[in-house]
Amino acid sequence: MPRPTYMQLALAEAEQAAALGEVPVGAVLVDGASGEVLAAAHNRTETDRDPTAHAELLAIREAAAKSGAPRLPGADLYVTLEPCPMCATAISFARLRRVYYGAGDPKGGGVEHGPRIFSQPTCHHRPEVYGGFEEARAGALLRDFFQRRREATD
Repeated sequence: MPRPTYMQLALAEAEQAAALGEVPVGAVLVDGASGEVLAAAHNRTETDRDPTAHAELLAIREAAAKSGAPRLPGADLYVTLEPCPMCATAISFARLRRVYYGAGDPKGGGVEHGPRIFSQPTCHHRPEVYGGFEEARAGALLRDFFQRRREATD
C-alpha cells in the first residue's frame, strides 16, 4: 500500500476536526530536507475556546516547541485550506520554506485572496506557495461540513 502524501495526512486531520464539530482544516509541517513530519494539527477553536487555534498555528507552535527554535526555515507546510491573514503572518514570522494548500478561500484567505500577506512590502519573509493540492477533496470537506451545519439549524 502506498504511503499517504503529506496533503492526505492534512486531510485526515481535517476529517478529525469535522468529527469534533470544528471547521475541517488540517495542517502538517514537514522538514523539507528529511521529509520527517514535525507536527500535525487540525482546527481547535471551539474545543480550546481560542480564536487563534487554527491548524497552521497549532502545527507551527508544536514544531517550534519540539525544536526549541523560534523559526523553522527548512519546514514546509501542507494545509487543506488557503491560510487566513493571521496564519499567513505566522507562516512569515516562522520563516517557513514552502506552503502547499488545498482549497482556495476567496472570503477568508490571506495568501492569494484578501490582503495577500506575502505580497505586501512589509512582509519580511515570503515562502514559496503552491495551491490546489487535493483541492476537490479539501473543498468537499468544507462544503459538506457547512451544509450539515445549515441543515441542523433549519
